[in-house]
Amino acid sequence: MAVTGDVSAVRAVVVAAYEGYVPRIGVVPAPMTADYDGAIRRECVWVAQDDGPIVGVLVLVPYPDHLLLENIAVTPAAQGQGIGNQLLAFTEGVARRQGLDEVRLYTNVAMVDNIAYYTRHGYEETHRDEHDGFRRVFMRKRLS
Repeated sequence: MAVTGDVSAVRAVVVAAYEGYVPRIGVVPAPMTADYDGAIRRECVWVAQDDGPIVGVLVLVPYPDHLLLENIAVTPAAQGQGIGNQLLAFTEGVARRQGLDEVRLYTNVAMVDNIAYYTRHGYEETHRDEHDGFRRVFMRKRLS
């Protein structure tokens, strides 16, 4: 779990992971401006480290009937090493330990690579909608 001293590193990972999407979606993605101070205080943020530096960030928000995977980010330098897969597996484990049988998430409609990634990992699209000024794809995975 992330601690208060991790805030700047968490933000740096998220910015590095999402800045390439700015030209594609035409605005700064919501995760780049999120309140990580507050999320860390609420104990909603986990980090992945590679022998020291933080290379992955996970933000999970529990609800009575599901776990929301609010953000998952891996630095470009660490992508392709299975860190995202490990963070997804960790997410499902958290949901199960909390007695929840569903993980939900959303991503921008222009982030087609993310949509494909989640689909490959068992997530299904539930709907599309505009939310907070962003066109989003909402997805879920039911855990067995």
